[in-house]
Amino acid sequence: MLIGELSRRTGVSRRLLRYYEDQGLLQAGRGPNGYRAYGEDAVTVVARIRFLLDAGLTTEVIQAVLPCVDDDTLDLASGADWCAELRDLLAGQLAALDERLSCLQERRTSLAGLLGRS
Repeated sequence: MLIGELSRRTGVSRRLLRYYEDQGLLQAGRGPNGYRAYGEDAVTVVARIRFLLDAGLTTEVIQAVLPCVDDDTLDLASGADWCAELRDLLAGQLAALDERLSCLQERRTSLAGLLGRS
């Protein structure tokens, strides 16, 4: 399928699809006319990319995670058939997110104190 159809079917702009390709997250062949040609599985891959981006992962982390996600449910919590390092990678991401949340909570508490609010 051409990039326009993939965009229509996924709701992701052509520009973002090209960005995903540049980041190594999405592969496209080239037709004789030079146009990008995506396989049917690209719809599922784009859905996985969007899911992982929404979970707060960077494209660099997603590049490591995508090969480990091979079912359509994206049920990463089950741990079934994970790549060996995937759990550690995601646990590190979660720890970093928890640290940022803690820092934000401390800043909020300080600012609320300055305003006389709790």
